[in-house]
Amino acid sequence: MPIERLHHVAYRCLDAKKTVEFYEGYLDLQFDSAIAENIVPSTGERYPHIHIFMRMPDGSSVAFFELPESPAAIVDPNTPFWVQHLALKVDSPSSLISYKTRLEEGGIEVLGPINHTFCESLYFKDPNGHRLELTSDIASEELLQKMETEARPLLEIWDITREAPEVNALHASARP
Repeated sequence: MPIERLHHVAYRCLDAKKTVEFYEGYLDLQFDSAIAENIVPSTGERYPHIHIFMRMPDGSSVAFFELPESPAAIVDPNTPFWVQHLALKVDSPSSLISYKTRLEEGGIEVLGPINHTFCESLYFKDPNGHRLELTSDIASEELLQKMETEARPLLEIWDITREAPEVNALHASARP
């Protein structure tokens, strides 16, 4: 009984309509459905909200809640801004460049492409301040196998030292 795929991941948004416009217009996700309720089904509490779903081609969704009666959301001050982000895969490095152009033409600041050895990425924020990453796989089969082989040993070293090894052979050997 394996888990099949991601159904959805949910974030808070400031304005559901602007969020739909951004994800449709810039990232080509499909506005799939919306649920508006005044009572939260899982808790029974009164909490007016709209829950919107932006569907990706594999059927999974990025979802958002607009909570008009809630205080403004705050960023976790103990977590660096680059840690919490949503990474979405595109089909090629040329698609990354196309998205970068589209985003920048829309006035959105974009960082990248950044070469991470196994993928290239763009970074930017959505209208809610969520950090997004578009990524394209660039790893060879050999590198992917090496990453898989080294994953557990690297985790064991990390568990003991809580530091990256002085020379991370995986990344050092793969970078140009």
